[in-house]
Amino acid sequence: MAKTIAIYVRVSTQQQDFRSQEPDLQQWADAQNGRIKWYRDKATGKRMNRPAWNELEFALRMGKIFQVVVWRIDRLGRTVSGLASLFDEFQDRNINFVSLKDGVDLSTSAGRLMANMLASVAQYETELRGERVAAGQAAARAKGKRWGGSQAGKRKKVTSTQEKAVLAMKAAGEPITAIAKAVGLSRPTIYSILETP
Repeated sequence: MAKTIAIYVRVSTQQQDFRSQEPDLQQWADAQNGRIKWYRDKATGKRMNRPAWNELEFALRMGKIFQVVVWRIDRLGRTVSGLASLFDEFQDRNINFVSLKDGVDLSTSAGRLMANMLASVAQYETELRGERVAAGQAAARAKGKRWGGSQAGKRKKVTSTQEKAVLAMKAAGEPITAIAKAVGLSRPTIYSILETP
């Protein structure tokens, strides 16, 4: 059975589209011989549990894929540990990995070094963005800014599990809309949880 080249495309939110990534990937795909399958996710890069990625991972484990191609490494994931273990798995399974914009090809030792360095940069950028958001919110709170128009003490009943999930997701950099949808609460309620000292 002929193996397939997997092209993986990811954006972080449902509101985003794949337009910035697909032209370069399509141009690359047009120059290849053989079967190509596209996998597209609209999900955070902080977790590897995503619908299209899960499908691709299953195909990898079944031995149906010989190469995985992405636009940039941070489209695959944004944690050093997750990406490093994935790169190891690719090597163990003799699967080549190519990141077009980063110029990374895991079939070379220089490519493996570059891949791990870029994984560290992707995680750093994610953490830095989260720190900036938290600092901005703290400064706004210090100036008396409130979000969502909710009044202190007047919010929908929230369980401690929901509250912990909201705080954890916000610390991980998730947008308010995504948090609200995930825990089943309104955006004003999410803001009121985040504002509670």
